[in-house]
Amino acid sequence: MYTYKPVDYFGVDDLLTDEHKIIRGSVRDWVNRSVIPIIEEAAQKHEFPMHLFKELGEIGAFGPFIPEKYGGAGMDYISYGVIMTELERGDSGVRSAASVQTSLVMYPIFEFGSEKQRNKYLPKLATGEIIGCFGLTEPNHGSDPGSMETKFTDEGDHYLLNGAKMWITNSTIADIAVVWAKDKNGIVRGLIVENGMKGFTAPETTGKWSLRASVTGELVFDNVKVPKENLLPNVKGLKGPLSCLNSARYGIAWGAIGAAMDCYNTALNYALERKQFKKPIASFQLTQKKLAEFLTEITKAQLLAWRLGELKNQGKVTPAQISLAKRNNVKMALDIARESRQILGAMGITDDFPMMRHMMNLESVITYEGTHDIHLLITGHDITGISAFE
Repeated sequence: MYTYKPVDYFGVDDLLTDEHKIIRGSVRDWVNRSVIPIIEEAAQKHEFPMHLFKELGEIGAFGPFIPEKYGGAGMDYISYGVIMTELERGDSGVRSAASVQTSLVMYPIFEFGSEKQRNKYLPKLATGEIIGCFGLTEPNHGSDPGSMETKFTDEGDHYLLNGAKMWITNSTIADIAVVWAKDKNGIVRGLIVENGMKGFTAPETTGKWSLRASVTGELVFDNVKVPKENLLPNVKGLKGPLSCLNSARYGIAWGAIGAAMDCYNTALNYALERKQFKKPIASFQLTQKKLAEFLTEITKAQLLAWRLGELKNQGKVTPAQISLAKRNNVKMALDIARESRQILGAMGITDDFPMMRHMMNLESVITYEGTHDIHLLITGHDITGISAFE
């Protein structure tokens, strides 16, 4: 039987409202019931459990901060954060599915789309009736999205889209893709591309060691005719996709804490039960050192995420602050996954325990939505005023 004891050493719960706790409890119960029992097998089989999409919609994990008139729940950003924490405790791939649907698909349609686009897509995205994906990264351009090669031209009554995107979560199962491409003047614009449009294909990326319970693939556009009404009218330039990434990075800063807590919880329980030299390994100094450091780093990350949520609720958060939190919290979680695996010894490499799965997943999380090094340079730019990218 899976038992999970939440980590709250500094009484962070006191900073949450009753509504936050109710939302978190509901998602936590769902993860225990619907994700934990099946996720190891899904990862081993390299499959995403497709039935979870509808269930994620039912528990309000898609677009929780989107207004109710468009199918969202109208929650605040701390609510979004606690949802992401619980989902990533289950698996980074499950959290990724919700992050993409929410921050990379629903957010840009809500923020930059027309009223017609909002009414057409957002309610169905919120319930999981349709699935979305986000096309920014290209085979030759990851950390430098401004050099993207995907382009579209105005053909009078439609746009003609050509190019390719890579490392796209949900690509092969998506009904729509929010795609960023350059117009004839080299200005980045967003387009909603629907599955089934002629010339649009989404081959799957296989052979992954990471995010195995998540769908990853490409988006390929070969003279795809996109209706003009599918252009996002209210944004031009990299501000569009980068603001989406900021929303996703915010969710990751919270989500990674869930993976770390799952690893800590598992390691603590194991250390108390596993005996060597006639006593529990939790009694040894090196094991206690590891556990104490895990708890310390998780607590710091919780406080950082909570303050980030407060700033976001107040409309005061900066992209650089989000970068700092994403970088710190994901690195924290990855370090805990690696070190906690050592407490379990050889048992830690089996799928009886979650450490190796979290560890492999977090190798992707520390790379996507801005790599660890890129976020470091974003912070460096913010404190010095000098860009290291140019």
